Amino acid sequence: MPTSSLTLDDRARIEGVLDAHPFLADLGEIFEAAGYELAIVGGPVRDAILGRPGNDWDFATSALPEQVEQIVGTWADAMWDVGREFGTIGLRKGGHDLEITTYRVDAYDATSRKPEVRFGDTLDGDLSRRDFTINAMAIRMPSRDFVDLFGGLDDLADYLLRTPVTPEQSFSDDPLRMMRAARFVSQLSFLAAPEIVAAMTGMSGRLEIVSAERVRDELSKLLLGKHPVEGLRLLVDTGLADHMLPELPALVLERDEHHRHKDVYEHSLTVLEQAIALEHRLDPRPDLVIRLAALLHDIGKPKTRRFQDGGAVTFHHHDVVGAKLVRKRMRALRYSNGLIDQVATLVELHLRFHGYGSGEWTDSAVRRYVRDAGDQLERLHILTRADCTTRNQKKALRLQRTYDELERRIAVLAEQEELGSIRPALDGAQIMAVLGTPPGPEVGEASRFLLDLRMDRGPLGEPDATEALKAFWNARPH
Repeated sequence: MPTSSLTLDDRARIEGVLDAHPFLADLGEIFEAAGYELAIVGGPVRDAILGRPGNDWDFATSALPEQVEQIVGTWADAMWDVGREFGTIGLRKGGHDLEITTYRVDAYDATSRKPEVRFGDTLDGDLSRRDFTINAMAIRMPSRDFVDLFGGLDDLADYLLRTPVTPEQSFSDDPLRMMRAARFVSQLSFLAAPEIVAAMTGMSGRLEIVSAERVRDELSKLLLGKHPVEGLRLLVDTGLADHMLPELPALVLERDEHHRHKDVYEHSLTVLEQAIALEHRLDPRPDLVIRLAALLHDIGKPKTRRFQDGGAVTFHHHDVVGAKLVRKRMRALRYSNGLIDQVATLVELHLRFHGYGSGEWTDSAVRRYVRDAGDQLERLHILTRADCTTRNQKKALRLQRTYDELERRIAVLAEQEELGSIRPALDGAQIMAVLGTPPGPEVGEASRFLLDLRMDRGPLGEPDATEALKAFWNARPH
């Protein structure tokens, strides 16, 4: 497609990006001098037209991997070949990461998402195998000719996701592309074309052949996008979530005229949106931990739902059950142990605030709240506030004021008592010296007593702690 298909603004954005990165022209000239084609492809082209900054660059070339290494060997600051089996050579130049891949025409086994790599001869053929039309555009270098064979530019203008070939062929070749569609809905605010949605719905089971790690990475990218709720809705509506996060569609609990209750699925999506609105308290960047915790905080409800006489519905202990389910699902998705612990802790504690009534918090209760939250305290503040989705404005305001008061109490006690490092007044060696006992379970029992005492009474000096420990020990049954 000729360059004139670009609007003046599109062309200006592309030219601005290319001019701001002169190494792109240098690289194109090096390949041209060596007798090979080179084109910028995929995401960098899309983002240049959208005016989104980027630091990673993808290229397609007629050169084979070994030829690429010869061409860029002295030009690149660093080079690696971990993608060589797929025809990709990676390199770094001036703080930018580049990947240069030989033109490909892939053939897929129906039981695997790993292609049998076959090198192609043309840029046109290479672009036809890409996931979506908005990623199937290219800029030839160094001529800067714009290539759009599949209407990607129009789809970009319409914020529409389509595939270069039929979606059934595309998703059969690589089922992960179905999740990628949901991710682009979240990241770029695009809509999936009706044929895309239909193919995702009919082929959702194909996701089973994709590794848990790849599914996890796409889910994380989706959650960190600007509009994760829309991406999640697409996963649930097409049935993809049934195969990678079944606890989410399970929140769509059946209703009947006798047992009315909140829509847990819609509530969870609202909590996610409200948590996102508050996560600036942590960092300007999106926070995966709080987003996962907000989305999954109620996944224990389906297993704990009980109907009572009169139509009431209860979900007793759904916080504890939910934390266990979070650990199981996140382990299955191969998330790190540290991340799993953080999310599960938040899910288990998300109701703790409501256990203290309408604000009658003792100092002891505040200390225990801080201790149990540990380094997740600020995230727990966000999750607890986000979990209020009542339409009753008086109730919402009352909860907000109560939590404001709790945070104020925490701040006051933290200043007075160093709440972030609550520990018993005596360490293990001191306990053994006071009690005249060797290392063993008795020392742990005594330490737990002193910690509880610290929670109830606040900081204690060594003499008071020693006296209290002796009294406790002497009163024990022997």
